Amino acid sequence: MNPIYRSITYLDWMTLILLFCLVLLVLGKYLFKTSFFNFIILPFNNKYITLNKKKGKLFYGFHLIISVFQIANLSLFLFISRNIFFDQHLTSSPEFYVVVVMGILVFLFVKTVLQIGNGYFFENNELMSDIIFEKLTYFNYGGLIAFLGNVLVIYVFPGDKSIIYLIFLLLIGINGIGIIKILRTHQKLIIGNTFYFILYLCTLEISPIAVLVSYLNS
Repeated sequence: MNPIYRSITYLDWMTLILLFCLVLLVLGKYLFKTSFFNFIILPFNNKYITLNKKKGKLFYGFHLIISVFQIANLSLFLFISRNIFFDQHLTSSPEFYVVVVMGILVFLFVKTVLQIGNGYFFENNELMSDIIFEKLTYFNYGGLIAFLGNVLVIYVFPGDKSIIYLIFLLLIGINGIGIIKILRTHQKLIIGNTFYFILYLCTLEISPIAVLVSYLNS
């Protein structure tokens, strides 16, 4: 009987990305053990944000590690989703992964700079810094969900659209939880500045997402 060889070369680059992300998780757990475990239970406990938003916030070591983890995984998940929904091979056009990564990086950078500028303009730097950190923290938590989705869609249920839908719902859910908690935390300030809050939503929340979606579609 002749041996049957199963080629998985086409998955090598995806496997390397997932291994890199796994290394980031291990590194984060090893260097920032308390932050790691508080981050894992973020949807149920706000302890991570309470303890870490004063540690340099955006430049805190664990936050930077988990941000790289999130960008790598979300980009891979969007790349896979695009190929599946356009009925292409799972790994077709690997260069598009780089495009997605760059798109997300530019999106986050521009949005963060605009939000910081908003803080200076309205003289609420500390508040805006807290909101940015809180929002990015919940956004980064989605990296764990995207990582799970990538593993399932690549190795367990290749090309399964139901997994893609489920992961998208979970990503929306975790970010929705984050927004609700942020609104509750700062509700008094928001009620007192309703006009500026609506202006903020339109210019720094809705518009950047529309631009990113347009960029990825093109």
